[in-house]
Amino acid sequence: MHRLLILFVLGALFSCQTPAGSEMLAKDDSTSISWLALGDSYTIGRGVNSLERFPAQTLQLLKSRSIKTAQLTYVATTGWTSAQLDKSISQQNLAYYDFVTVLIGVNDQFQGIDTSIYSKNFKSILNRAIQATRGESQHVLVLSIPDYSLTPEGKRLDTNKIKREIDLFNSLNKKLANNFKCQYLDITVLGREAKLNPTWVAKDGLHPSAVAYKNWANRIFPFIVK
Repeated sequence: MHRLLILFVLGALFSCQTPAGSEMLAKDDSTSISWLALGDSYTIGRGVNSLERFPAQTLQLLKSRSIKTAQLTYVATTGWTSAQLDKSISQQNLAYYDFVTVLIGVNDQFQGIDTSIYSKNFKSILNRAIQATRGESQHVLVLSIPDYSLTPEGKRLDTNKIKREIDLFNSLNKKLANNFKCQYLDITVLGREAKLNPTWVAKDGLHPSAVAYKNWANRIFPFIVK
């Protein structure tokens, strides 16, 4: 089996397992937030350690402003499609959160799932995300799907097809984010701008590196601190 296929399909095996849970952080100052991170391998940080994930790196930036997180909860597993994420959220008794990030869809694209199904699932995910913020849709940040055609493993496939389909999926999640009055961050453009920079890719040749996630964190930070 092709290595790229293995990296994505392994998630189907892991999807039966419990997704990464909460990380309780010290709350010893007057300002703190709670964060729910929803997604797949890009959120859980496959290929990097837990402190290098984009939520964890964002927390480090927040600390510089004396803002800490009372609770960081991950509902994310490598290989998850939008349907699997939506199902997992529905099965959990989640608390309320000050901030929610949503990044899902690369496995829908990779598996050839119809965009109408993705849109239906994404609507449900956004509804659940907004409910988790007590109806504060502006506290939900949707991140675009990275373009893995630029990675060493992705280049082994039909890069034009991948790019075209990633753009289509992103046009859908952006439209839905706007319709639901959520925030939106285009991280796809960041990867494309850094396509000649090998430090942006993890050792597996497919997922973002800690350097890439740091750049994401730099752009997520302003959505939290305004």
